[in-house]
Amino acid sequence: MEKLTFSMENYLEAVFELSSGDNGARVSDIASWMGVTRPSTNSAMATLSEKGLITNEKYGEIFLTPKGREFAKHTSNKHHTIRKFFMEILKLDYKTADTDACAIEHVISNDSIQAMQDFMRAYQTNPGD
Repeated sequence: MEKLTFSMENYLEAVFELSSGDNGARVSDIASWMGVTRPSTNSAMATLSEKGLITNEKYGEIFLTPKGREFAKHTSNKHHTIRKFFMEILKLDYKTADTDACAIEHVISNDSIQAMQDFMRAYQTNPGD
């Protein structure tokens, strides 16, 4: 997979999380989700479009391309795994777990994510061990 900046990965993940079924995401919703301005979001969407990760019609909805969906799904999976690990295993509150997961998802290896998932499966099977 092509390497993106942390910021671009976050924008792509926002499109993924805000899209559902046949509905895409809107610039205003992405900006709100990320806590940034609409012009910043428009600029990021132009970059992601140039990279072939989204389709973006002016004043319309934004949709992930198959390549963009694969990339965003991978990033989102990392985020959710880390957040779940922090909340269920380390007993952190949602806000802390979510904030930390967002920062860590960009640098953690797939091997570490797999180890977290394996640990949580084993822990759920034998929580007292």
